[in-house]
This record gives sequence, C-alpha cells and structure tokens, in this order.
Amino acid sequence: MPSDPALPPPALRLRVDSGAIADNWRSLDSLSGSADAGAAVKADAYGVGVSRAMPALLDAGCRNFFVAHWCEVPEVLGHVDGSSIAVLHGPTSPADCAYAREAGVRPVLNSLHQVRLWQNSGGGACDLMVDTGMNRLGLRPEELGDAALDPLEVDTLMSHLSCADEDGPQSARQLSAFRDIVARIPHRRASLANSAGIALGPDYAFDLTRPGLALYGGIARPELAGRIRQVVTPQAAIIQTRTVPAGETVGYGGTFRVERDMRIAILSIGYADGYLRAWSGKGAFRHGEIVLPVLGRVSMDMTAIDISAAPHLNEGDWVDAEYDLAQASSCTGLTQYELLTLSGPRLRG
Repeated sequence: MPSDPALPPPALRLRVDSGAIADNWRSLDSLSGSADAGAAVKADAYGVGVSRAMPALLDAGCRNFFVAHWCEVPEVLGHVDGSSIAVLHGPTSPADCAYAREAGVRPVLNSLHQVRLWQNSGGGACDLMVDTGMNRLGLRPEELGDAALDPLEVDTLMSHLSCADEDGPQSARQLSAFRDIVARIPHRRASLANSAGIALGPDYAFDLTRPGLALYGGIARPELAGRIRQVVTPQAAIIQTRTVPAGETVGYGGTFRVERDMRIAILSIGYADGYLRAWSGKGAFRHGEIVLPVLGRVSMDMTAIDISAAPHLNEGDWVDAEYDLAQASSCTGLTQYELLTLSGPRLRG
C-alpha cells in the first residue's frame, strides 16, 4: 500500500503570541492582588487552542483551570493533574459523576439536582455555583438552606458577574449578595471575578479570579487597556492577483464597484474560517505597515483586498488581518468573544 501523500503547507493560519498569553495572565494575576488568578480554557481556550495556551499559562504560573463541558477535560488533562480542573456545567447524569471521579476533576454543582447526583455518587471535593443575579447557572440564595448542601466538600464557592463590563449598580449588588453567601457556606476558596470583574478592584477578587477573555487579548473594561496584549492574528496567503478594470465589481452582489483600474488580491480565508461577512467592506489586512482594505463581500473561503499600495505582492505572499479585538469589535459589531471563538478549524489547524 502506498503511503499517504504529505499535505502541502496550509494557505491560512492563526498566529498566536504565546508570550502575550503569559504576560496577560501575569498582569491579571497582579491586578487580582492577594487572590490567585486562574484561567478559563473552555471553547478550546477561546479559540486560541488549548495546546497553545496551556504551556504559556503554566510557564507564567497559572495553576487553576476552568472548562465548560466534560468533553473539554481530556485535552487539558494532557497538561495538568485533574485536581487543577473545574467543569463549569456540572454533572447531569451518574456517568458524569463517575467520569469526574475517575479523572480527578472537580464538578461545579449548579443546582440541588446536581448536588444530589454528586452526593449519591459518593461525594468528595467539588465547587459550588450560586446565582447572585445573572439567572443563568447556580443555586438561588433561598435554596442554600437545603440539607443536601450540608455534607458538601466545597473547594471553590463561586458566582458570576452579569454586568461587570458595564458601569452600573448590578455588580455592587452581586458583590453584596455574594459576601452574604460566603459567610453562610463552608468552603476553601471564594471566586467571583471574571476578566471584567478583576478590573473592578480588589473587593471583587476574593481568593481566586477566573479570567478568560483578557487572557487572549480582549479588553473587558477600559481599565485593562494598555495592560493586555494582542494574542491572535489571522494570516492568509494570496492565491491570486488580478487587475480589475474601472467600472467592474468585486465579489458576490457586486457591492464594490471599481472606480479606476485596481490591483486586487484574493486571499484564502473567509467566513468558514471565522473571518465573517461582518468584515465586508470594513476590514483590512496588512503587509508590514501597508494597509490593504477588504473589498466587497467576504465569501466562504475567500476575501478580496486592495493591493494598490503594495503592487509587489504576488501569489504565495502572506498578509495579516487587522485583528485588535477591541477595535475589531467596534468595526464589525461582533463581540470580542465572538471574534475569538468563531475561528474555524482550517484557521486553527
């Protein structure tokens, strides 16, 4: 049998600055004061890739990690012991509890049903989520007197801020509610602040913070600007250059009309890779310091750019997307979370 042919190099890639991940964690850990900063590595480390993010986070000193789904545990287990991992969605079946026990990870219990599932499976160290006003996951305050909670071995008692990235009274209300709960439930550590919560100051830090977005270059609040470095940059190779005569259009729908003969390039990246249609006519790529605007609609696998300012570019040359997350969010209307996590498998591969 002939061996499988070797694949040629890809024509698109996600450049990840591992040093920036490490620096971002150090900044967030410093801003957390006496609390330890953990790291949310769910959703394949927010689209950055667990295999890229975990070594950088470990080298920086991070020792606490959070995933959402049980299926995310094995890849993280390839880097750390299970006792460092908490599963935010918690168990919904005895099989989940059995897996948690075998893998050594902590389930985050979000309801009395999950509490009973965990206790019926034998109990042990767990985390407990309480709802202080988001009305998503977590036990409501009036449920905290239930006798089922008495035998729990709560490692981390946590809640989640719903509006920390905005100014307003909600975060202070949640802080007050969480302080009351911390006084009622025995636990080893308490945790409230996400990336934006860290920026609200030391009152929100407690014992453990849980940054996610900011680790990967997102600016959750203005106070973090200048402290957080960009981590990801989509890059694409030019697969064709052409001169488009004046009066013709570019791309689907003919939304961009060429006013004078224009040199353009076609890139091997599109909305299937997470470079969404929201960039159509708004985005830009760069070759060094030269800005190359996106022309017309982004399509599934290709994007057209204006290379009039860089006529030396040819097939096979690489360009970088402008992808500062805060600026990109303002430009496209996409959230910084979407910009990170929607990167497709071809781009991340």
